[in-house]
Amino acid sequence: MDFSLSEEQILLRDSVEKYVREKCGVERHRTLCGTDLGFDPEAWQEFADLGWLSIPFSEELGGFSGGATDLMVVAEALGKGLVREPFLSTLVTCGGLLQAGGDAEQRQRYIPSIIDGSSQWAFAFAEPGSGYDFAAIDTTAEILGGGYVLNGRKLAVLNAHCANHIIVLARTAGAARERAGITLFVVDADAPGLSRDNFVALDGSRGAHIHLDSVMLTVGQALGEVDAGLILVESVVDTAIVTLGAEALGAMQALLDATVGYTKTREQFGQPISKFQALQHCMADMYMKVEETRSLLLNAAIALDESREDSSEACAALKVKVAEAGKFVAKQAVQLHGGIGMTDELNVGHHYKRLMLLAKLYGDEAYYLQKYADLASARAA
Repeated sequence: MDFSLSEEQILLRDSVEKYVREKCGVERHRTLCGTDLGFDPEAWQEFADLGWLSIPFSEELGGFSGGATDLMVVAEALGKGLVREPFLSTLVTCGGLLQAGGDAEQRQRYIPSIIDGSSQWAFAFAEPGSGYDFAAIDTTAEILGGGYVLNGRKLAVLNAHCANHIIVLARTAGAARERAGITLFVVDADAPGLSRDNFVALDGSRGAHIHLDSVMLTVGQALGEVDAGLILVESVVDTAIVTLGAEALGAMQALLDATVGYTKTREQFGQPISKFQALQHCMADMYMKVEETRSLLLNAAIALDESREDSSEACAALKVKVAEAGKFVAKQAVQLHGGIGMTDELNVGHHYKRLMLLAKLYGDEAYYLQKYADLASARAA
């Protein structure tokens, strides 16, 4: 298996790293956390101008026709710099659902505005009591007058506070927790009957809880095959896991680098604390967690790009490691920095919070450990 990046991917990585190095950091992060939007729309437009928002889309739509590995390259570099812009929610998750599930008219209508940076998107799937089960859907889309009427409630929808469009997971047939009978719908954020209750997440990200009260939809707003939306969601979420895994790896690497640098300057008993063997062991353990994550990330990205049979297993394994390693590396970084580790002045605490959010997004460690076991057993049978 070839783990080396292509020439184009190296150039892409270098351009993102240069941007992060020159324009991003803890001060910018702290400033944006205090704004209503939570990110910089001018920076998002720069992402578009630089071509980063075209990466996963087909060339016929003005895209780069990139795969999971290309998204990985960008997300890892962004993760190092505490970048606030909604790369994961708008581009990877919602853009992926539109690319994979949209018909020709939907792709032509919606994707160019993602590429040029003019529209924001959010994916509404979680509900009260649903846990991490994408099939636990009580929101209903009932056929009415040649269209659908949507009713229900969605929780913790990241980026929904500013989204122009929201992709909503709803039940069109069957009972709660049945895999069949689930459909995706593209809903305009200003549609009558849709209301938003904004919130701030642990890491400072913004989002909204969504209330859907008799929201009228046309047949053309269904995304993908009616009653068969779960397969589409799971395939796109796998790509999202690679992207968030890369962001988490970038954050963990930044924490490791910051910790090693700090221990070389902080002195106790007349010498840098990096000389203490116990702390060296801690940092060696941090390094191993980072490299374990990197290996599983590369395996998952390549598995998706090669359409391997075990790609979902590889993504599940990566998600387990992101949660486990992210928690370990972040806690060690805070402990080795001492009391200043959780202050707003350092990037350490901010990376910690982001890693905790990524550990839970789309499913936590226990959920994906069980999923990995189920997938492995099914493939071996």
